[in-house]
Parts: sequence; structure tokens; C-alpha cells
Amino acid sequence: MSHGHKIPRSVLVVIYTADLQVLMLERAGWPGFWQSVTGSIDHEDEPLIETAAREVLEETGIDVSHYRLQDWGIENRFEIFKKYSNRYAKGVTHNEEHVFGLELPGILPVQLDPAEHLRYEWLTWKEAAERTPSWSNRDAILLLPQKRGRAAT
Repeated sequence: MSHGHKIPRSVLVVIYTADLQVLMLERAGWPGFWQSVTGSIDHEDEPLIETAAREVLEETGIDVSHYRLQDWGIENRFEIFKKYSNRYAKGVTHNEEHVFGLELPGILPVQLDPAEHLRYEWLTWKEAAERTPSWSNRDAILLLPQKRGRAAT
């Protein structure tokens, strides 16, 4: 990282099962804020797929090499929450986020980093979409039925 600031380029990884159960994590620094796995690149030339794999392992203990991590080819640009703006260089106001999906064969146990998350829940895709206050996370979750080749029910 340059000068200790976060790089405003990140990944969002929606972790889900074949029957569309979605893993949601509650942030330690923001109780009540639920989201999928997210995280910033560590250096400018870090491949996004590596960022996604690293963040999933750090935040859940799940090794993506055993499953199907898929680049959804979606880029979102959003304003950085004011409470986190001090993590970025002066003048940085927006983040570019790249979306991935990680399909698991079923619900797996999760190992949380207590510094990052308070708890986790496996929810139906509709409940997960309703739970997150993040529009980009919600929109990604709402794509799950078509990503799985199903009609939304």
C-alpha cells in the first residue's frame, strides 16, 4: 500500500450455495451492517481474482481453490462512506468494486476474524438482499437466480 492508505479498488465476493443460501457477515466496526465478503487490493498490480481469494480466506477461512470462484464481470463505482474516508488518500471519494461469486456445494462452517466481523448468517438470497444496506451488494445478490440459471421465485 502506498503511504499507508487503502487503494480505492476492491472486490465483492457473494458466497452462496447451489440452493441459493447466501453467507452474510456483520461488520465489527459497524454493528448492524451486513454484507458479503469485501476487501481492497493490497497493491496496484494485485490481480482481482487473487484479492478475492485472499479476502475470502481472511474473512471466512474458506479456501476458494476447492470451489468455483467466478468473475461476474461487473464493476461498481460508489462513494466511500464518510466514516471510512480517512483510510484513503486525501481527495479520494469513490471506490471501484469488482464482483465475484463463489458457489459452494452446501453450507460450510465459517471462521470469522473477530477484528473484522461479529457474526455470520446463512440466509436465503432474498433475505440476504434485504439485509444488506449496500446497493452494490444487494444488486449482486439479486443476480444469483440468473447466475445459477434459474428463474427468480
